[in-house]
Amino acid sequence: MDFDFSDDQEQLRDAVRKWVDKGYTFDRRRSIERAGGFSREAFTELAELGLCGLYVPEADGGLGMGPVEGMVVMEELGRGIVLEPLVQSLIAGAVIAGYADAGTKAAWLPQISSGEALVVLAHQERAARYQLDACEAKAHQAPGGYVLNATKSIVTVGDHADAFLVTAKVNSVLGLFLVERLSSGVSTRGYGTQDGGRAAEVVFKNAPATLITTQGQLALEHAVDIGIAATCAEAVGVMDKTMAITAEYMNTRKQFGVAISSFQALRHRAADMKMQLELARSMSYYASLKLNAPAAERRAALARAKYQLGNSMRFVGQQAVQLHGGIGVTEEYIVSHYFKKLTQLEMTFGDSLHHLGEVSARMQETAGVFA
Repeated sequence: MDFDFSDDQEQLRDAVRKWVDKGYTFDRRRSIERAGGFSREAFTELAELGLCGLYVPEADGGLGMGPVEGMVVMEELGRGIVLEPLVQSLIAGAVIAGYADAGTKAAWLPQISSGEALVVLAHQERAARYQLDACEAKAHQAPGGYVLNATKSIVTVGDHADAFLVTAKVNSVLGLFLVERLSSGVSTRGYGTQDGGRAAEVVFKNAPATLITTQGQLALEHAVDIGIAATCAEAVGVMDKTMAITAEYMNTRKQFGVAISSFQALRHRAADMKMQLELARSMSYYASLKLNAPAAERRAALARAKYQLGNSMRFVGQQAVQLHGGIGVTEEYIVSHYFKKLTQLEMTFGDSLHHLGEVSARMQETAGVFA
C-alpha cells in the first residue's frame, strides 16, 4: 500500500506549516489564551487558507477534499497547539453537506467554508459521559418550525460560535438541529479549558431550531467519528513537536559535564517515546482511511484508533515532562502546554477507557483474528 502523499497534499501541508510557524507563534498563542482562549482573527486566517471548507463540496463554495487532507492539516495545527477549533468546521461542513436539505446547505455551507460562520457541535449532556444515545433534550414542532429545550455542556467556544448542531429527541426519535446562538431562548456561559482553549455551557429554552435530520443517531456518530479522526491527527502533530522539543532539551541540558542525551537510560526512554509516536501515527492513518467506510466498520476502526492514541498521548506527554525535570511543568516553558494539550485530547470525543469498552463491545467471536 502506498502511503506517500500527493503533491497537492504536500503543498497543503507546507502552507499550513508556514502559517503555524510564522503566524501562530507561542507568544501569540499565550496572548490568545490570556484573552479567553479563542481568537476570531486567527480563525479567519485559517478560513482564508481555505481550511474551513475542506469537507464542504466545491458546488457549495468549499474545497471538496477528503479525510487524508483533513489529517494533513490537523497534524500541522497540532504541532502549533492551535487553539482555534478547526475540527468543528470540518464536522459542521461534512454533516450539513451529508444530511441537511438543499435550503439549509445553501444557507450555511458557503458561510462555513468562508469562515463567516463558526458552527459547533453541542451534544454532550451532564451524566451522559461519552454515550451518544444519552439525550434528555427535547424538541417539538411549532408554527414556523421547531423549538428546542436543552442544556448542553462543554460546547467548544460555545459563547463565540455563530450556531450549534444540537441533538434532541422528537417523539422519542433522536434528531439533529441547527440553532443560531443569537436566537431567542439561547444563553451561554463561557469558561477556559485546561489546554488554554475555551468552552461553554449552553442553555436552550424554547429556542427556534432548524431540523437537519431525524437520523440524529447516524449523523451524530458520523460527526463524532470525524472529530475522533481529526483529534488523532492533531495528537500526532502535538506528540511530534513534543518529541522534537524533548530531544533538543536533552542535547543541550548537561549534568556531570555532559549532555543528558548521552545517558543510556534516558536514550531508551526517548526511543520508547518515538515508538509510541510512530504507532500513534499509523493508527491515525488507519482512522482517516476508514472515515468513508460503512458505519459499523468505521465506528469500530475509530474506537481502536482513539484507544491507541490515548495510550500514546499519555506516555509521550508524561515521559516528556519527566525527561525535562521541574522545568517541564512550569507555565513559562513550552513543553508544559504540549503536555496539557495531550492530556485534554486524550479525553476529547471519548477517553481511552471508554473506547476500550467500545472496542470490546464490537469484538466478534473470532476477535478479528480468524476469517
